[in-house]
Amino acid sequence: MLLNRIGKPSLYLPAAMLVWGMISVLTGITKNFVGALLTRLFLGMVEAAFLPGALFILSKWYKKDELSLRYTLLYCGNLISNAFGSLIAAGVLANMDGKLGHAAWRWLFYIEGALTMFFALVAIPMLPDFPHNTKRGFTAEEIRVAQLRMLEDVGEIDQDSHEEKWYSGFIMALSDWKIYILMLSLTACVTGLSFNIYFPTLTKTLGYGTTETLLLAAPPWVFSCILALLNSWHSDRTREKFWHSTWPLLMGIMGFIISMATKPTNKAGRYVALFFQAGSYAGYIIMYTWMSSSFPRPPAKRAVALAFMNALSQTGNIAGSYVWPAKYGPTYVKSYGVVLAMFVATILLNIWFRQILVSANRRLEEGERAFNEHGDTLEQAAKLESTTVKDAQQMQKGFRFLI
Repeated sequence: MLLNRIGKPSLYLPAAMLVWGMISVLTGITKNFVGALLTRLFLGMVEAAFLPGALFILSKWYKKDELSLRYTLLYCGNLISNAFGSLIAAGVLANMDGKLGHAAWRWLFYIEGALTMFFALVAIPMLPDFPHNTKRGFTAEEIRVAQLRMLEDVGEIDQDSHEEKWYSGFIMALSDWKIYILMLSLTACVTGLSFNIYFPTLTKTLGYGTTETLLLAAPPWVFSCILALLNSWHSDRTREKFWHSTWPLLMGIMGFIISMATKPTNKAGRYVALFFQAGSYAGYIIMYTWMSSSFPRPPAKRAVALAFMNALSQTGNIAGSYVWPAKYGPTYVKSYGVVLAMFVATILLNIWFRQILVSANRRLEEGERAFNEHGDTLEQAAKLESTTVKDAQQMQKGFRFLI
């Protein structure tokens, strides 16, 4: 809501990044549990601004059938950080212990926090604002083209009405019951993806040392990133969401089953299973793009919808932290059973959500047909189809939800 109101993502997002980088550095000087807990609390509060904000700025510049690949490019930063974070950790933990009197784990926070702050400063002159208010990096003609592209995508300008209250987007988002279905689906998916938090632990069950384990943890995430890019590219080409979000989850389920069925001595099988599990992120990313394209206008509603669903779905990480207790190791059969069930729940909820959008598209087609046949006013077309004038306008302009 704040980002949509301020309209300056070029300052808002890097500022949040700069602050959380600083907090990450300060984590390295904590002396006790309370200090560590407080730094993590403030870190989470500041980080919360970034992902929904980044998704929102992309949705302001790219059409529905262009978002999947762009979201994936953004999210690959997260996937690759899982890979390179492990590599950096391996190097720091192996070589920095005792340097200048600091433990190696402290150096890890100093180095990664400083890198975050550096790239936050680099981002300030690089990031644009929104198409209607950006002042740099584009000609007047390019800005006009960007605005027309979004107008053609949904049939109306991607800008809030001046008559709307600052909280109107919040009310519109929370009163749209479709949001809660996708929110529950995302929550189940995030719980199922909780293996990510313990990925080095799961890799260590292969029986190697700390450095070897951290090195082995990197390749599955490189594979996941490549798979996600290909999947998203194809999703944009075909303008399809459900199946592109489902098959990677099915692959993840196959990885869970392999991990449950193989013995700890079967290192090759269990390592291949980790690749399948990491690849399931390709489906999760598509769900984020589906989220944005299913609540397109007005921007105030889309901003709240993105943030609300992202925030509530992260409770899956809270639940996920209790799924992998050490007593379930080294096979973690019970843990894999839980995350498998969560992926199944995600797929079932996505089927429900897809059917809702199919029905909505059918109503839009019927309304468009009635409008074209009878030449009625928008108000009359809305009355014929028992929908709103806003929906009738979308009927007239050929808007359809991506399914």
